[in-house]
Order: sequence, then C-alpha cells, then structure tokens
Amino acid sequence: MAGDESGAGAGPAGGLGRRERAILALERRGFTGPGAKERAIREQLGLSPVRYYQLLNALLDDTRALAHDPVTVNRLRRIRDARRAER
Repeated sequence: MAGDESGAGAGPAGGLGRRERAILALERRGFTGPGAKERAIREQLGLSPVRYYQLLNALLDDTRALAHDPVTVNRLRRIRDARRAER
C-alpha cells in the first residue's frame, strides 16, 4: 500500500501505518549505551534521528497512536511536557 510506504496514510480500519507502528515499537524498547538508539533508528527504520524525532513528536499528538499504544504515548507525552516546562 502506498500509505504504508510513506507512513502518512492510515493502516487497516483507519489505524496507524507500518512506519508509525514501528516508531512506537522502537520507543517501547530499552537501549543501553550511547548511540544505540540512534543506530537502531537508522538501521531499522532507515531514518535520520532528526526526522525520527520529528515524526515521533507529531505521533504523540495523534489520537490513533494513543489508541494503539496508550502506555507508551502517555509516557512520552509526560516526558515532553516536563521538558517544555523546564524551558
């Protein structure tokens, strides 16, 4: 499907596309050591870390992401909100 390739289109029944689900799955993992997460972003998703974080930030505001993985999305929203409050 073209929507799955770009990640912009909806998956089955209006859900998340493959790329969006992969981003959330990567965020559920724990990473040890410096650079491990960035390496996984490049190798598994084929994205630069900057683009990954842009997509992740947009995904945190997507209600489909919240429905798909509420624990991860709410945890990341809390972290994002705390960082914004520090500024």
